[in-house]
Amino acid sequence: MKPVVLQTSPMLPLVENALLERYEVLRLDRAPDRSRFLAESGPRVDAVASSARVAVDAALLDALPRARIVAHFGVGYDNVDAAHAKARGMVVTNTPDVLTDCVADLAIALMVDVARGVTAGDRYVRAGRWLKGAMPLAAKVSGKRLGIVGLGRIGRAVARRAEAFDMEIRYHNRRQAPDSPYAWEKSLADLARWCDFLVVATSGGAESRGLVSAAVIEALGPKGFLVNIARGSVVDEPALVAALAERRIAGAALDVFADEPRVPEALLALDNVVLTPHIASATTDTRAAMGQLVLDNLAAFFETGRALTPV
Repeated sequence: MKPVVLQTSPMLPLVENALLERYEVLRLDRAPDRSRFLAESGPRVDAVASSARVAVDAALLDALPRARIVAHFGVGYDNVDAAHAKARGMVVTNTPDVLTDCVADLAIALMVDVARGVTAGDRYVRAGRWLKGAMPLAAKVSGKRLGIVGLGRIGRAVARRAEAFDMEIRYHNRRQAPDSPYAWEKSLADLARWCDFLVVATSGGAESRGLVSAAVIEALGPKGFLVNIARGSVVDEPALVAALAERRIAGAALDVFADEPRVPEALLALDNVVLTPHIASATTDTRAAMGQLVLDNLAAFFETGRALTPV
């Protein structure tokens, strides 16, 4: 008999087709009555294929007494109760590495955009405002100071790219990375005070919630820019909105938000903000690689009892 996989939300066709070919697939997102569906079918489930769209919380995990693995689509897994899964003897996997380059690429693109006014310039031209005069001067990127919040895989990839811009780089982690060539700032506020650009690349979840606080944003100052390609929860969003509106920081480029897909209305009218709809990993190449890693984790677990990328 084929293992039974609970799919929590829509996925790429390549993933869905492969799941259907290899497993018996139950679709939680298509259940008209979730509670009844889990009561009737939950005891049969061997594995979960999840994404950021649906929370895999303790209640859901407890409805799946046979399940032994959550194969998660994404490097961030803050919507999965990994601690509860571990307590139940379950493995949680994610999709690291395969999305690192694309996320780092977007971080650099957003940094250049918000500093040089690329998308603001596009709007300026389209609105016919160039006919009335030139745009205000922008900020230079090359040779500036870059602070990175979270020097993990993605943070290091951002740093490597920033080196090509001759940027001076420092970082903040909870602990100093002994193999890092960059200077460590123990205080995030001190890092924000030092840098011209603060790129947030740390993981999401309870431990990092509100890490970029009102005090950190204030320390960034009127010439500083914030770039967030991590999670919206990492930044105190109301404090950031207020600082941007009052020009207490120079600008922000945001790919993530606290209550996606809802974006604070106050941000939409500001020209010192670049907004993208959580697209850091959204290329066909990367999403295909992420989907394949979900499939490979499931296959390896059912064949050997061990997953490829456990968290």
